[in-house]
Amino acid sequence: MRQVRTSWLALSAFSLSGALVADAEAAPRAPSRECSPARFNRVATLPNYLNNTDPSGATVSEIIAANASGNTLIYTDSLLEEIGFLDITDTSAAAPLGKLGVGGEPTSVAGLGENLALVAVNTRESFVDPSGHLAVVDIAAQQIVAELDLGGQPDSVAISPSHRFAAVVIENERDEAVVTLQENNHVIVIDLASGAVVNHFPAGEVALSGVDGAEDGVISLTDSITVAREPDAVTWLPGRRGGLIATANEGDLFGGSRGFSIFDRRGRVVFDSGSSLEQLAVRHGHYPESRSDAKGTEPEAIEYARFGDTDYLFVASERGSFVAVYELTQPGQPEFVQLLPAPLGPEGVRAIPERGLLVVSGEEDSPPFGVRSSVMIYQLGDGAQTYPHIVSSDDAAGQPIAWSALSGMATVPGRSRELLAVWDSYYSESRIFSIDAARSPARITQAVTLTGGSGNYDPEGIAIAPDGTLWIASEGNDAGRPNLLIQADAAGNVLREVGLPAEVEACRAATQSRRTLGSGFEGVSVAPARDGYTLIAPQQRGWDYTTPECEALDDDATGTNPAEPASTRLWTYDPAADAWTFVAYDLEPLPPNAGWVGLSEISTVPGGYILIERDNLSGDFARLKTLAQVKRRALADGRVTRDEKQSHDFLPELLATHGWVTDKPEGVAVTGDGQLFVVTDNDGVEDWSGETWFLRLGNWLELFR
Repeated sequence: MRQVRTSWLALSAFSLSGALVADAEAAPRAPSRECSPARFNRVATLPNYLNNTDPSGATVSEIIAANASGNTLIYTDSLLEEIGFLDITDTSAAAPLGKLGVGGEPTSVAGLGENLALVAVNTRESFVDPSGHLAVVDIAAQQIVAELDLGGQPDSVAISPSHRFAAVVIENERDEAVVTLQENNHVIVIDLASGAVVNHFPAGEVALSGVDGAEDGVISLTDSITVAREPDAVTWLPGRRGGLIATANEGDLFGGSRGFSIFDRRGRVVFDSGSSLEQLAVRHGHYPESRSDAKGTEPEAIEYARFGDTDYLFVASERGSFVAVYELTQPGQPEFVQLLPAPLGPEGVRAIPERGLLVVSGEEDSPPFGVRSSVMIYQLGDGAQTYPHIVSSDDAAGQPIAWSALSGMATVPGRSRELLAVWDSYYSESRIFSIDAARSPARITQAVTLTGGSGNYDPEGIAIAPDGTLWIASEGNDAGRPNLLIQADAAGNVLREVGLPAEVEACRAATQSRRTLGSGFEGVSVAPARDGYTLIAPQQRGWDYTTPECEALDDDATGTNPAEPASTRLWTYDPAADAWTFVAYDLEPLPPNAGWVGLSEISTVPGGYILIERDNLSGDFARLKTLAQVKRRALADGRVTRDEKQSHDFLPELLATHGWVTDKPEGVAVTGDGQLFVVTDNDGVEDWSGETWFLRLGNWLELFR
C-alpha cells in the first residue's frame, strides 16, 4: 500500500457517532475498461451462533473487518460484548474461529495489517458518565495486547491507507442537549495529520417522487416527499481534486431520504439516487412496506472498492436486507448492475478486492430456531448472476409492479411458461400476478386486484377452471376470518365465495377460545371430474376440536397429540353440486425442533397431485422441504397414508442458494410440458430478509423417478 502525504477523514454522525472512513486515494482514478460482465454471487453464509458457547442465545454481527490477507474476518457483537473471528481462507469451507470479550460494547472494528485489529469499546455505565477505550487485538492469539483510554464513548474507528493514523469518532450519547451531526444533517472533512477541519457542509435535503409514504398495507409508489438527507455511513470515491464523498442517507429525526448521495469536497452534490433505491427494492420484492411512513429501505452502510480495473460502490439497505451494487463507469456517476440478497438487517459491508470478495454482516437475530444473525460472503466472477430469481416489469405509469409475499401459483392452460400467483394477507389488498417464467430471471408482467366480495382474504392458492374463471383459496384464522374458496373473473371481480360446511364452521367457532384450530386452506387445484371439475384445497395442519359434539370432525381422533394432530385434510368441493367432501392426509413425523409439519400447496398432474409438505424450520435447522406426489387412486379410500406418497426432497436446491434456508416454500406449479416451479414466501420483508426463490426444478416426472 503506497504512502500518502496527507490523509483525510470524512465524517457524518449519529449522536456524534456513526460513519467514519479514511481517504481511499488522494489522486483521481477512472475505470479503464468499458464494461464488465463479471458479477457477484453469494458463496457462503455463516450464522454467528456457531461461534458462541450457547448457540440458543441471541447474538449479532454488526460492523465487520478483515485482516490484510482477507483470510480472517472480525465482527462486533454488542449484545455479548465480544468480537467474533471467522476463517474464510477457503470460502467453501468458511468456519467460526471463536470469540473474545472486550470489556464493554464493541461499536466498531478495523483491521490493521495482517495481525492486528482495533476495536472501539463503549464502557459507559450511564448517560452522564460516558467512557470507552480503543482495544488493540492480536488476531491470531485472540488477545487484547493494548488499550487506549478515549475519555468518552467511541462509535466508529477507521485506519488511513498508510496505516499512520487511526481515527475514532466519539459519540457521548448523553441526556443533555448535545450537538449532533446526523440529526443536524452535516458532513465534516478533517486532515488527520493536523486534526484540522478542512471543510464542513450541510448535507441538504432531497425532493423525492414515486415513493410510498404511508404504512397502509399496500405498496404504492405515488407519493412525493421532501426530506433532509441525514447521512450515516460514508466512503471516499475516486474523483478530481482529491476524491468524492458518498453517503448512505439513513435519516433519523425527519424521516430519511431513502437513498445515497455523492458530494465533492466543497459540499456540492455530484449525484443523488433520488427514489431509485426504493424502486429497486420494489422491483426485486424487497420493499419493507411496514417502514413506508418512516425511512423506507433505510440505507445503512456504503462501501467503495476497486476490483481489478473496475470501481464499485455498494449500498446496503437495513430494512430491505439487500445490497445494491453499482459500477462507477465515470467518477461520481454510479450505474446499477445488480442487487444482492443480504443477511437480515445488514449493518456492516466490507470489500476484499484482493480476493474478489464482498462480506456483509447482519445484526438481526431470532433465537433459538428462527432467522439467525449471519455473515454472508459474495465472490466476483464471470459466471451468470444467481440472484434475483424473479423481478417485476413496469406498470402503465412507468413504475415497477409492486409484489412480495408470493404464496400460491398456477399454470395458465395452453401457455407453457405463463404462471399466475397471489400474495397473502400481509397486504391489505388481494392481488393476482402474471409471471413470464420463460425469462431468467422470471418476470412479473401484470398485477390485478381482487374487487368485490367480503374482502378480508388471505390468498394462499390459485387455480384456473376450464371455463377460464379463477379460484382463489383464502386461509382462515382464529380471529374470525373463514376459510373460503373465491371465484373471480380474469379482471379480478369476485363472482362468489364458498365457505366450509356449516357444521365445520360451527365447531371451529365453538373451539375458538381453546386455540386448537390449527391453520386453514393452503393452495387449491382443479381436478377433472365426469360432470365438469372439482376443486381440491389442502388444509395446512390438523384441527383438534376437543368438544364431544365435534369429535367426528377431529383430525386427532385418538387424542394423542391435540396440539398438533398427525394428520390433516384434502378438502374437495364440487361447484356444480355445491358439495364438500374430504380425504385424510397423514403428515410426515415432526423433525427435531420443529413446531409443526404441514401442507403448503397443491398442483394437479396427470394421474394425481403434487403437494408441498414441509416443516416450519429455517436455515441450519430445516429438515423437511419436500414435494409429495400422490396418485389420484390413493384418495379413493378416504385417507392418504405415508406409504402412498412418493417424495422429492428439494432441500438441496434451497441449500444451493448458499443463503439462510427459508422455512416457507409456498407455491408450486407444473406447466403443460411438465416443468415444475416452486416459489417461496418472503413474509413481506418482515422477520425475513426479503429473498424470494423462484426455483425451476425441471420435469416433474424426472423428480420422482
